[in-house]
Amino acid sequence: MTGISISDISPTVLAQPTPSAPATPAPEETPEPSATCAGDLLCNQLFEWTGLPWFAEGSYYILVKPLRIVLIVLAAIIIRYLLHRGINQLVRRTSTTAVPTILRPLRERVPTATSDATAVFPERRRQRAEAIGSVLRSTVTAVVFSIATLLVLSELSFNLAPLLASAGIVGVALGFGAQSLVKDLIAGLFMLLEDQYGVGDTVDLGDATGVVEAVGLRITTIRDGRGVLWYIRNGEIIRVGNKSQGWAMVIVDMPIGFAGTEKATAVMRAAAAAVAADPELVDHIVEPPEVLGVETVTVDGAVIRTIAKTTAEGQFAVGRELRRRLAETLENSGITARLAASRMYATPATAADEGGTGQGGAT
Repeated sequence: MTGISISDISPTVLAQPTPSAPATPAPEETPEPSATCAGDLLCNQLFEWTGLPWFAEGSYYILVKPLRIVLIVLAAIIIRYLLHRGINQLVRRTSTTAVPTILRPLRERVPTATSDATAVFPERRRQRAEAIGSVLRSTVTAVVFSIATLLVLSELSFNLAPLLASAGIVGVALGFGAQSLVKDLIAGLFMLLEDQYGVGDTVDLGDATGVVEAVGLRITTIRDGRGVLWYIRNGEIIRVGNKSQGWAMVIVDMPIGFAGTEKATAVMRAAAAAVAADPELVDHIVEPPEVLGVETVTVDGAVIRTIAKTTAEGQFAVGRELRRRLAETLENSGITARLAASRMYATPATAADEGGTGQGGAT
């Protein structure tokens, strides 16, 4: 066997380095949360789940704050929905069944119908209930979302003290600038709660008298007997005379001159009894017409008063028919002729009177 000398080895082989042992990598540093996070249960739990200290330390602003804001908004929506649902049920029950205490007028309404002593007008009650329900729903929405907005701003670390102070100043300024508007709205709300009048009622508001065509929180619309449409602010209404609530009293004063009061009273009572027996008017008469007797005595003679208690909607028809029949009865009995004969009328002096005696006078 031939031996191999060093000279026979290739220089390339001799130039290769001798392999060394692999180097051991340096151990990586394990991230640890801050000392503040170490004392927080949520921060520690998130760090254990994710191993991210930045996420664990920022969890209050990444998770807690948005979650609180979402819960506040959801709670506001749910509370508003529940309150609106309760108001709608209250309004619906009011329109169909008994009136709840909150919607019952402070002065109980007297029915106009004589057939049912407990009757009320469903349509009018429904209108009033819906108007009050609309006001309650708007108030609930404004209050709930105002509180929710303040809570959200507080979660976003806004300083609410300057904001509330500014809102108070703005409220005072608006209060001074819109006193009449606030007065009109409050007066309209109490008008609805007390059921002072409604659409279709004949009312006397002082400056205007007519039929109510529309009722709002700020404006009441009335059309008078000449067709003029009046817009009256509720805050300017000092007194209300409602001619359509409950019953009405028809009063008729008839002059009879110096005729016998007994005869005149007798014939007028017969006419009043005929009105009470009229089939077209019997449903509108609460109490039969009554001739009271001599009311006043003037230079033309006595005046006899007749009254009739009627329903609110039938007072005008009963009053017209009662006056017509009383006038016809007095004319047929001859009392009207006596009344005309007993009156004296002044006549101007004639030329003959002026030239003859120089004395003129009335005959």
